[in-house]
Amino acid sequence: MRKLIAVLAFITLTALAPVLLHAEDAKPYSNNKEINLLLLLPPPPERDSAQTKAELAEVLAVQASRTKEMEARAIADAEEEIWRFADAVNNPKFTAAALRKVAAFFDRVVETEGDVVDPAKDVWKRLRPHLYSNLVKPVVSRSSSGSYPSGHATVGTLMGIELANMLPEKRAQIMARAWEYGHNRLIAGIHYASDIEMGRIAGTVIAQTISTHPDFKKEFEAAKAELRAALGM
Repeated sequence: MRKLIAVLAFITLTALAPVLLHAEDAKPYSNNKEINLLLLLPPPPERDSAQTKAELAEVLAVQASRTKEMEARAIADAEEEIWRFADAVNNPKFTAAALRKVAAFFDRVVETEGDVVDPAKDVWKRLRPHLYSNLVKPVVSRSSSGSYPSGHATVGTLMGIELANMLPEKRAQIMARAWEYGHNRLIAGIHYASDIEMGRIAGTVIAQTISTHPDFKKEFEAAKAELRAALGM
């Protein structure tokens, strides 16, 4: 009986392996050598500039007016994954278990954002709102990494563009969701407005750049075919 249980457990884990392991093995489609944000984006506002003070005031105003529902949405959107767009796709088959090629493709997309954005953050080192003022109370995990540009706004825009290209019939809903995904970083109290704005620009640049890569084209088309077949489109 123990042998049978062990065999069944092995088979189950083997079957799930593509879902469980591909995120760790995902390789980015590009990096900061090809897409150098230090050359593409303006530097962040100075720490004590009028713009930074105005943006801090905006963070505090949002903090004072956000509802529990808004907070819950912002907390959920802290996850960097394509499945946060499920409400825009609006189909029960839009799941990692059902769409393994889609899952693997977007894992690479998420890794690309980190390889492009993180080096720029490390150079600019803009203080996040809660590190600039103790009046800011984030509703998500606090971070000491650079605030500019927003990685979440970048990846949200990037994921939105790629998903909308797969499902052009739902482009309006998907891109509205991508914009909300970025804006939720302001609601969460973890980013300034200009962080989000520059993240959206970065995400758009990344999407355009990687669209020329042969490996991207091949995996995009395979994921698109799988997704449309699963959704009956």
